Amino acid sequence: MFELLEQVNHWHWLAFGLALLALELVGTAGYFLWIGISAMLVGALLGALPIGWQMQWLSFASFSLITTWLWWRRQLSNDKQSDANRDLNQREKQLVGQTVRLTEDIQRGNCRIKVGDSSWSARASQDIQSGTEIKIVALDGIILIIEPL
Repeated sequence: MFELLEQVNHWHWLAFGLALLALELVGTAGYFLWIGISAMLVGALLGALPIGWQMQWLSFASFSLITTWLWWRRQLSNDKQSDANRDLNQREKQLVGQTVRLTEDIQRGNCRIKVGDSSWSARASQDIQSGTEIKIVALDGIILIIEPL
């Protein structure tokens, strides 16, 4: 078994990397992409430096972990930015700009208001009488910031 591992050259690693990239084309959602790139990196490294089979596999594991982690970090930051700019399925963001008539008096500070068929946490900068029309001007997390019209 060890003789077989010692006979692996850079062409084997490059072929292994290409095979993994071909599997990625089947639609594995990125699972084989970074592993395939890592195998090709090991092939390039082995083509430049004579390293033993233990170091080849250690390099392959290290490259796989590093490339996968870097991709995960990049994707996580993109997802956070995308979620911050998205209004779909985020009802509180869709409420900004709407006007509502109050059914009860509100004291300055935190309160609850009825918008549509739901009750929402809200914050007012002044006392507001019932019957007054208010506008939802901003959000603070899931708290609606309101002011009278």
